Amino acid sequence: MTPSTLPSVTADDVRAAATLLDGVITRTPVVESRALSQLAGAEVVLKCENLQRAGSFKVRGAYTRLSRLTPRERARGVVAASAGNHAQGVALAASMLGIDALVFMPVDAPLPKLSATRGYGAEVRQVGTSVDEALAAARVEAARSGRILIHPFDHADIVAGQGTIGLEILEQVPDVATVLVPLGGGGLVAGIAAVLADVAPHVRVIGVQAAQAAAYPGSLQTGRPTAVTPGPTMADGIAVGTPGQVPFGLVAGHGVEVRTVSEELLSRGLLMVLERSKLMVEPAGAAAVAALLAAAPGEFRGPVVPVLSGGNIDPLVLLRVVRHGLVAAGRYLQLRIRVADRPGALARLVDAVAAAGANIVQVEHSRTDVELSVSEVRVDMQVETKSAEHRTAVVERLRAEGFDVAV
Repeated sequence: MTPSTLPSVTADDVRAAATLLDGVITRTPVVESRALSQLAGAEVVLKCENLQRAGSFKVRGAYTRLSRLTPRERARGVVAASAGNHAQGVALAASMLGIDALVFMPVDAPLPKLSATRGYGAEVRQVGTSVDEALAAARVEAARSGRILIHPFDHADIVAGQGTIGLEILEQVPDVATVLVPLGGGGLVAGIAAVLADVAPHVRVIGVQAAQAAAYPGSLQTGRPTAVTPGPTMADGIAVGTPGQVPFGLVAGHGVEVRTVSEELLSRGLLMVLERSKLMVEPAGAAAVAALLAAAPGEFRGPVVPVLSGGNIDPLVLLRVVRHGLVAAGRYLQLRIRVADRPGALARLVDAVAAAGANIVQVEHSRTDVELSVSEVRVDMQVETKSAEHRTAVVERLRAEGFDVAV
């Protein structure tokens, strides 16, 4: 797609959206991260959209779109589809503008996102197992009822609203050199790219997708939005199977680079932000930080601004993701150990683990495994370690002391 055929979202459109949003949204802070700066070999400044109203950047685009509806369109009501953040953005914007809102969400949408969407006054219907299936249901409802479909990313007003983050970044970090942006359908990165291409074309913009739900790499290769079937990913907020036409045109036309990150990197990124910056983000919101963790030191010119796109995470998911992140970072180790079934054997194992400097979290003791001999027991042990190197050292020490250890 050539620049002449790009959808008409420009820096002026984004500035107009910023005027609409003045006094409505939060101008989210930026926070310098010394830990990430050391890892990246460049200054890293986090843009904290996880602290935005309704917990994510989505209210920017939703309010911009809804505020531009005609009185007749407002009277018809709106319908949307979302895994959670767009749902909350639409529900909040609709409540502020006095518009009736209906939102379709996947059946496994996180409970806190469901509750918050209903709390803002929207009706919620759960259907399908993905954003794409929920969106299909929303389209059917719009055709049936006459409600206005508020697409989560494929509309110029949505893109312009999200792009206001780019304006704020330029004001808050004037010498910014690289911006890392979580990427699902593309509205956020397209809006930021539209601003920076016009106002600061020297700034490198990189979109970051979950590897399990990465529709953009193939789409950019073929030159058109191409559907993929998202696999299981903790980053539900960016698990989108097909790029939007409007954001795809901007991403392709402005030469936005797209990278993918693994589930391991997503969990490590979330844990890093939580532990070192004391900021709560959801897995999708940690995608930009995950890309930093994957890169070589000095790969990105600084200052680097990763956008923390959202902070709406189910506490149960948080527990699983933190544990996953601890394992990925070498801070958590699960062991299966065979020991002799005689007095003092378990105590000797516990002493060996303690001597290796690891902290035992949980122990299970079993004699019923058919793989065990009559003179053996199996011990399943979960221990906390200090690093990947320490984890390796613990295993090596136990084996050196004669224990049959499986990790």
